Amino acid sequence: MKSKYKRIVFKLSGEAFLGKESHGIDTSVCAHLAKQVKEIASLGVEVAMVVGGGNIFRGAFRSKEFEMERTVADYMGMLATVLNGLALQNALEHQGMSSRVMTAIEMHEIAEPYIRRRAIRHLEKKRVVIFVAGTGNPYFTTDTAAALRSIEINADVLLKGTKVDGVYSSDPFKAKGAKLFKKLSYMDIISKELKIMDSTAVTLCMENKLPIVVFNFMNRNNLKDIIIGKKIGTIVC
Repeated sequence: MKSKYKRIVFKLSGEAFLGKESHGIDTSVCAHLAKQVKEIASLGVEVAMVVGGGNIFRGAFRSKEFEMERTVADYMGMLATVLNGLALQNALEHQGMSSRVMTAIEMHEIAEPYIRRRAIRHLEKKRVVIFVAGTGNPYFTTDTAAALRSIEINADVLLKGTKVDGVYSSDPFKAKGAKLFKKLSYMDIISKELKIMDSTAVTLCMENKLPIVVFNFMNRNNLKDIIIGKKIGTIVC
């Protein structure tokens, strides 16, 4: 089985870690993710991951709900991504995989500071790299962090794992007739306001010709099928 991609960035929202829980981290989801990552790594793919923190704390939402200063709320959200990253690292290690957590906000006791060349070297040594703390700056989402890191490490594709089968015309959980798009342009995402990624992230990908694949990570075989070239989910290019 041959891989279509040499190096990928796999983006997961914080909500992906909820699983059956109402809050926090469902460890069975981490185990599910780790098994999928191990499977594609065995094909020779270099894997980097970017995680959100919305299952623990959503900065933008909290700043509006509780009149918290946006900068403070965003930094708290960045710290939440570190918890998810450490949980994911633990799950990967249970699968016998070598991994590194790299953070945009320095915290030497628990994670390495993000340094581009060091991240690339880890990938070349077949270590899974987990990027946490977003870009290290408030007002930027983890989607933007995923786009930025993908470009910095010369990834071939940005894969965004969700709980639905791709990008829909509207929320498939709320709208019965929601249409699944198989292929979209970057401008489609922006002009149709599809909300799958923020406009900054999409623009970064567009300017650097980085393809995005949005897919359902809960399906056991989807990640591997994308890696070997099958048409799964929605491709944005």
